[in-house]
Amino acid sequence: MEFVRTVFWNKDQGAIVPMDRLLGIESSPHSHGVREICCRESLNTAFVGASENIKRLAQLDISSSTVRQIVEQEGRNLVYSQRNGQAGPDFTSKDCTNGTVIVGSDGVMVPMVTEKQKRKRRQTESKKRAQENRTSTARAARPRQGSDGDYKEFKLVTFYDDDKSHQYVVGTRGNHEAAGRAMRRIARQLDLSEARLKYSVTDGAVWILHQLNVHLPMLEDNVLDFYHLRDHVTETSHALFGEGSQTALSWKEKMMEAVKTQGSLVMLDRLGQSITEGPAEPGQKELDDLREYVARRISMTDYPSFLKRGYDIGSGPTESFCGCLTKRLKGAGMRWDKDNAEAVMALAGLYSSNLWNKYWNIKNVAA
Repeated sequence: MEFVRTVFWNKDQGAIVPMDRLLGIESSPHSHGVREICCRESLNTAFVGASENIKRLAQLDISSSTVRQIVEQEGRNLVYSQRNGQAGPDFTSKDCTNGTVIVGSDGVMVPMVTEKQKRKRRQTESKKRAQENRTSTARAARPRQGSDGDYKEFKLVTFYDDDKSHQYVVGTRGNHEAAGRAMRRIARQLDLSEARLKYSVTDGAVWILHQLNVHLPMLEDNVLDFYHLRDHVTETSHALFGEGSQTALSWKEKMMEAVKTQGSLVMLDRLGQSITEGPAEPGQKELDDLREYVARRISMTDYPSFLKRGYDIGSGPTESFCGCLTKRLKGAGMRWDKDNAEAVMALAGLYSSNLWNKYWNIKNVAA
């Protein structure tokens, strides 16, 4: 199929090509459909594999480097739209099951390209160009600097309802304050204040609690993930009685049953009964640490009250989102620049939020 492109130009408005607008390539050399298939194929596959799949399935011969450039640019566009409130959830608190909105947040580690690795890559590429007698096609500019560490923590913010029929997640390369701003922005888009029931379930990290208190004061409760607490109790039981022992298992079950049915104050009393007169006894330091950990989170561990009100006391959905949004980033040998990792994470978040088709259909109409 051939198209005739008529170019209209004047010195005031520049060039206008109506056919490019029809094809969806007015602002990009690649059509809307090509950009979407590149992003979709790259959600779970490395760019080389995505390029091969696109060639095989869509009969489009696009190099892996071009696929990467398309995906990273589309992801950056999405991040920009999210931060400016132009993209967000497609539901409000009124749409949520039982009028309930649950908030979650967590930190995930993403592998970075270090400065040393970047220099090594540039040297390797320079030798390869010399052997092949070709010049560099890169634009003249200062080389991008690599990370100062092998991993960096990204922040995730999630909103979902009782039966997970409505869910929304975003990730940011920014610090805890950037995560807090995302909380506030999404809460405004969801009309969170209008929800019949609204609370958070998290691992109780200090930075998360601070951002929740600052940006989401309308939440009725902040719940400590029951299974996160169980992990702490399990570690303490191993230190006290030995890993794998029946005594350790029995002690852990008694503690978790106490906190679930009678509350954390009863659990603290039971923990106190396990303290011996000799501070050097095995596990006493871990026991003291556990008591302090629970004592600082009394209001977050009122599980009998939470269960009575129908709360979800596990942060499983947030943990699941952590895996979904970083699966593509943590493949074997993968290393990222922070902005590119955030771009790919944004596209994964779009898919996990069940917004993929709506987002690309809107872009198609706009094109």
